[in-house]
Amino acid sequence: MKRVVITGLGAVTPLGNNVEDFWQNSINGVSGAGLIKQFDTEKFKVHFACEVKGFDPKVHLTHNEIKKSDLFSQYAMYSSAEAIKDSGLDLENMDPFDTGVIWGTGQGGMQTFESEVMEFAHGEGVPRFNPFFVPKFIANMASGMISMKYGLRGINYTTVSACATGNTALMDAFNYIRLGKAKVIISGGSEAAITPASVGGFSIMKAMSTRNDDFATASRPYDADRDGFVMGEGSGALVLEDYDHAKARGAKIYAELVGAAMTADAYHMTAPHPEGVGAIKAMQIALKEAGANVDDIDYINPHATSTPLGDLVELTAITSLFKGNKNLDISATKSMTGHLLGAAGAAEAILCIKAIQNGIIPPTINMQKVDEKIPRDINIVFGEAKEKDITFALSNAFGFGGHNATLIFKKFS
Repeated sequence: MKRVVITGLGAVTPLGNNVEDFWQNSINGVSGAGLIKQFDTEKFKVHFACEVKGFDPKVHLTHNEIKKSDLFSQYAMYSSAEAIKDSGLDLENMDPFDTGVIWGTGQGGMQTFESEVMEFAHGEGVPRFNPFFVPKFIANMASGMISMKYGLRGINYTTVSACATGNTALMDAFNYIRLGKAKVIISGGSEAAITPASVGGFSIMKAMSTRNDDFATASRPYDADRDGFVMGEGSGALVLEDYDHAKARGAKIYAELVGAAMTADAYHMTAPHPEGVGAIKAMQIALKEAGANVDDIDYINPHATSTPLGDLVELTAITSLFKGNKNLDISATKSMTGHLLGAAGAAEAILCIKAIQNGIIPPTINMQKVDEKIPRDINIVFGEAKEKDITFALSNAFGFGGHNATLIFKKFS
């Protein structure tokens, strides 16, 4: 098996449209929440979200690329451009079949789909759809457009596993490189789901916070008064590379991806298994693959969306597996970014890698009263970032449908 390293990072998030801004705002405990500006929420129960701010696609995209792509694809191409630039790859002088793209999204071109269908519904029944309607909204188009932009002819497809998607895309990229089927893969996830149908749909399920009068603190994992997740949007892109290839070209290496696993709860459409059996198994498999013991894990970035049930189930799984590891720290960064759905795992993978690189754990913000059901013998980083030498960082992502996906990153040596 080949070793797989991370050589490039790119991000578009509610906390910044590049990795450095994203990282600095994360360790400074900044909330990305604000009143929704993308549509009129007057008649909605939820009026706020963690929107991307000041995004200018023209920095990395041409006029035609913008015209032909949904916002989720624009986020994907933008963050990928940042990651490729950061990696220092000379793609023009590489065999194009050695480099692939494995991308992820939970909903795809939601904005395009909604706007086109609503225009049709308000019309006279004549199907005057935009000729780019289908190419813009189908979920695989982000990976396709990244490959077209750079002439990448290797493996190319999109994974969809709801909110576990970012992790499953990275897991697939990891496995293809380990097997020698690619030397480089651009991977990650993007989402642009702050739309009427998406916000309305999650709201009617009572999955989202309705704290409209205090939106900056609405995303509050582990707080006794948490009332649901805060919708986020954006993208995270990572360049995964065969270690021998990276070494030969003198690339800087951020970290090594050493373990990845996925399981299914086979339990409920939206609720996690109450005993966290799928989550436990995913973490166990990833640990075995990484050659690590439970005592080796220094930091966990949990799924922790700020929902009453999900947060506790995951902590039940973590405490069951990692009991006795007194060195383990946990921080829920969705308290700042909100929930980026299919992009969440990719964004949080970047934060795990930056935590390893800088020896700093971002905080869990908005804690006002700790839920009494949370075990007291678990170390959750609340309020302020924590300095710590990190060798192994684990990241969890779970999705509707019972999808559980775990990644383990290791300090490169």
